[in-house]
Amino acid sequence: MLEPVADNIWAVATPHAFMGLHVGTRMTVVKLSGGGLLLHSPVPVDDALAAQLAELGEVTHIVCPNLFHHVFAGQVAERYPRALLHGPAKLARKRSDLSFGAILTDAPHPDWEQDFELLTIDGSLLNETVFYHRPSHTLIAADLIENFHQCDHGFTRWYLKLGGLLGKPGWHPILRLVYVNRRKARASLEQLLQWPFERLVLAHGEVIGADARQHVIEGMAWLRKR
Repeated sequence: MLEPVADNIWAVATPHAFMGLHVGTRMTVVKLSGGGLLLHSPVPVDDALAAQLAELGEVTHIVCPNLFHHVFAGQVAERYPRALLHGPAKLARKRSDLSFGAILTDAPHPDWEQDFELLTIDGSLLNETVFYHRPSHTLIAADLIENFHQCDHGFTRWYLKLGGLLGKPGWHPILRLVYVNRRKARASLEQLLQWPFERLVLAHGEVIGADARQHVIEGMAWLRKR
């Protein structure tokens, strides 16, 4: 079930629908330099997946990277009660039923500082923090761009074609409305592009295994325009 992405990084995808769209979702698993596992954008963890994770190490951190990727956080936190749950401050208020042990900011947790650089995308209603894994030059994000090369669901395929996204990484024109302050978002994007990332693990669509930085430049060209 776990798909190797890079050294000490794996991903697992699962079906998921949002407003009738079959966009799926993906969790990224990172083995930290200290030995623990970080679960980014949690998906349901059944016994089979839990067994695979146990072979890699102990789950010590669970990360909800933005205000929307939290649906399965409660179930995963219940399975791993010793893990520290992270999320944006607004999400901690929104999901008062969850016990967030740490607020997600640009400052890495001490357990991650050898592994990640973090950046919160300003000017967006998503309130997402993206993770750059320095050792493998991998960018980990949930809703930066999407990357669908095929889709078997008719309505979703129509939606992707309408937005010019089927077979082309990018961000749907409808969803661009979440960028309420494009000047701030543009500045964050330019900062993100300073990282020399080579691959991108994203939540919706297929992992981008090469030339990821260029794909982000092209997929977010609409935001970079002044």
